[in-house]
Formats: sequence, structure tokens, C-alpha cells
Amino acid sequence: MAYLKEIYRFLFSSSPLSLLSQMDALWFQLFVLLVPCLGWVEAHPNGAPKEACEDMTPRHGVQPQTSPPPYTLLTNTRVYTPGSLVTVTIVGPDYRGVLLEARAPGDPTALGTWQLPPPDTRFLECSGNPQGAITHSNTNIKGNSTLFSWMAPDTPGPIYFMATVAQERTVYWLHIRSSAIFRAKAADLGLASGSEGVNSGGTLLFTALCWLLCKTLI
Repeated sequence: MAYLKEIYRFLFSSSPLSLLSQMDALWFQLFVLLVPCLGWVEAHPNGAPKEACEDMTPRHGVQPQTSPPPYTLLTNTRVYTPGSLVTVTIVGPDYRGVLLEARAPGDPTALGTWQLPPPDTRFLECSGNPQGAITHSNTNIKGNSTLFSWMAPDTPGPIYFMATVAQERTVYWLHIRSSAIFRAKAADLGLASGSEGVNSGGTLLFTALCWLLCKTLI
């Protein structure tokens, strides 16, 4: 409204020459005011930019939420071997934007290789790895049924997953971390390979025994 009043005053109280110079000044002021706004409304509906790889900030022009995140990163295993696949799920309310990486403690390098992205997501090159991260490819809703598959690298230490999750452009949480997963020891590998067939049958037998016990108690 203030600018409308200024324009009205210029039009009806200024000479033609002074009007032009004042209008130029007015447009310049408008430009100076709008440039920050253009940066503020900039969003990334097609995925996080590569510049976000290290700090995982989506460059939305607004601050992240400071409340505890309503999301949890779950994995289907606590151990990994080089080349093994780990499934990661973001559990919580529906979300639209995501940036997901695997890291070692204290190191911002994106580790491992993400596999075929689930619907409405895509790869993001991070740390020189074309499949070093996963981000959204549009603003369609994603949820608990969205599963991310990651291939473990040949690295000795623990690895955790970190995500930025956005419910909408102005509502997002940074640095959501999973529990760490650890490289399997040689003894664990021998036990797993020697008992793989027993484990699958044993699990089935255990389930059946639990069912029978419940029926007996009822």
C-alpha cells in the first residue's frame, strides 16, 4: 500500500522530468527489495542441489525445525559386508522432500552406492559418486512404504544413515540419524554361512511353536 501511495503522489504532483527520475528510483527500490524475496521463494521441487551434499541443507531460504524430528531412520540389519544390500525406511508422517546419505562418524563423505531409486526419487551425485545420495524427484507424497536400497562399500568402520526430510518447503528437519550398522566380523560370517539353511527353517519352527503355545494358553 505504501508503494501505491508513492506512485499516486508521483503521478499527480511531479513534473514529467522529475517524474521519470523518481519512477526510476522507485523501480530500483522495488528491485532491491525483490531480489532477496526471489532467493527466499526458490525451492527445489526436483531434488536437492549438489551443494547440499555436505551440510544437507536444502537451500529453501528458511530455517529448519528445531523441534525433535517426527521421523526415524530404520534399517533391516545391524551388520553389513562389502557389497551387501541394506534397506532403509524413513518412518513417520508423509513427506515430500528428502536427502539421504550413508556416512562414517565424523566424516561428511557419502559412502556406498544407492540402488534403483524408489518412485518419486532419484540419485544425487555426492562426494564424486553418481549414486552417492538419494533425493526427491518431485513433490509427490512419500511415506513409510518408500524403501531405499543401499549397497555397502568395503570400509572397516561403522556406518550410519543421515537424512533431511521435508514435509513441505518451509517445514523440514536436518541431520536425522539412524542407529549405526557395523561391518560383520569373520566369526560372524562363518556362523552365518554355516547356519543359513538352519536359520530359515529354525525361524519357521520357532514361529509355529509360538503359535501352538498361544493356542494352548487360550
